[in-house]
Amino acid sequence: MTADPKETITVENVVASTGIGQELDLQSVAMDLEGADYDPEQFPGLVYRTTDPKSAALIFRSGKIVCTGANSIEAVHESLDIVFGELRALQIPIEDPEVTVQNIVTSADLGESLNLNAIAIGLGLEHIEYEPEQFPGLVYRLDEPEVVALLFGSGKV
Repeated sequence: MTADPKETITVENVVASTGIGQELDLQSVAMDLEGADYDPEQFPGLVYRTTDPKSAALIFRSGKIVCTGANSIEAVHESLDIVFGELRALQIPIEDPEVTVQNIVTSADLGESLNLNAIAIGLGLEHIEYEPEQFPGLVYRLDEPEVVALLFGSGKV
């Protein structure tokens, strides 16, 4: 017997953004923040990784911060609290910035193969992108709620 597909749902990634309301000298922050990765020729932001919970904070000169790689909304908040604490330790004043979840990526296994051609026709082509020569998955876009689902012939979503 195959598992209930609901039981296979896994949060793979949560992306959230925030801002500290001030510009930062990333070169200076990178020198003082242990473990920071800053190479402006490769990427315009400073990357600071947390291990528990596991995530990466992308810190930009504008003071905007994007947290990615967390596996829950709670982990995003914990990670950003660590980042805020590290920045405060560098004498950068931070109030209590608002955090906005931008994206949540989940996966699941339906436990059986899918006929993507039939699904594309059945769901209606106005919400579907399916070009197997370009990408093996069927892209299904919902307007309300605003969700994008990728369906694969293997039954993975």
